[in-house]
Amino acid sequence: MMEYRKIKIENQEKDVSLLGFGCMRFPLKDGEIDKVESKKMMDYAIKHGVNYIDTAYPYHGGKSELFVKEVIKEYDRESFYLADKLPLWECETEEDVDKIFHEQLDKCGVDYFDFYLIHAVNKDRLKKTKDLNVLKHLETYRKEGKIRNIGFSFHDDLKTFKQWVDLYDWDFCQIQLNYMDIHHQQGIRGYKILAEKDIPVIVMEPVKGGNLVNFNDEIADEFHKLDPNKSIVSWAFRWVGTLSNVKVILSGMSTMEHVKENVKTFSPFVPLTETEQDKIKEIRQKILSYSEVDCTSCNYCMPCPHGVNIPGNFRVFNGHAMYHNDKHTSWQISNLDNKDAFADACIECNECLPKCPQNIAIPTELSRFDNYAKDNGLTK
Repeated sequence: MMEYRKIKIENQEKDVSLLGFGCMRFPLKDGEIDKVESKKMMDYAIKHGVNYIDTAYPYHGGKSELFVKEVIKEYDRESFYLADKLPLWECETEEDVDKIFHEQLDKCGVDYFDFYLIHAVNKDRLKKTKDLNVLKHLETYRKEGKIRNIGFSFHDDLKTFKQWVDLYDWDFCQIQLNYMDIHHQQGIRGYKILAEKDIPVIVMEPVKGGNLVNFNDEIADEFHKLDPNKSIVSWAFRWVGTLSNVKVILSGMSTMEHVKENVKTFSPFVPLTETEQDKIKEIRQKILSYSEVDCTSCNYCMPCPHGVNIPGNFRVFNGHAMYHNDKHTSWQISNLDNKDAFADACIECNECLPKCPQNIAIPTELSRFDNYAKDNGLTK
């Protein structure tokens, strides 16, 4: 049976599925959402106990909400919990906030959202939230019965995270967290802050954008030794779900196999034992040992006079060395190249060398990354 956790909605404790269906990675057909296959996937998940559905204004070029509408119209509105998000970057006036919010209700075909978030907040959007009186508007929608719980999803550093947490009496918060990213963005310290304040946590990127699904044979063997009957990806979900204040773990499932595998992991859900948690810590250190460049992203080397995003290149280099996610790495390299910030833009002027606290031979390492990308067929 699907694992459920309690979240307070309108002053009542409700059972919400620990596995949430993230609606940003549906399978595609001719560049559009494959509606037939995607509906089968959502129906399977719902019929097997998933009752938390997460969409957003920009997902699938604005078409995720419309597709979700087609699926959920066949279900009793009280049988599922729908989350959507305000794209603050699309709002220049208070009127925009109101217009987009009601547009989202219409696109989803619902009268209210169970969970509504300010989307992808950071330090720059803090001022905008205040200037546009966003929380005042959301409070109004709550009083009108159009929102049940108010929260935010976060992408920035711990200092900024604390500012957002203290901004409002939040009903919940959505953060990126997995066993590799315990120090990334708000990290595990941010989770603990939310737990201390009794703010329910929704987790995104539990498998780090697919990076924690497949590993080299050495790492894979470590997981199989733990339990040969469990998939590698299940350990990532179980690590997150073992945190008691995590109420929903979102998965952007893109195949029926993903759905079935994830439903299996959460039905029933088995928390990690202390021994398993210790082993995950060991595996994490082993994965980190595959990192190619000892860059801490301190940015002391920046800006590069020739436009190279030095720490950005090293992050991509290390990411591929650890996870071998070719598709994602090629996308990252293309983004760097489009901004003339990829490693091959380095002319070896050496201005960065005395600025690096780690004494990294930056031009040499950038050249090595360029050659590594070519050798591994990572296209720009």
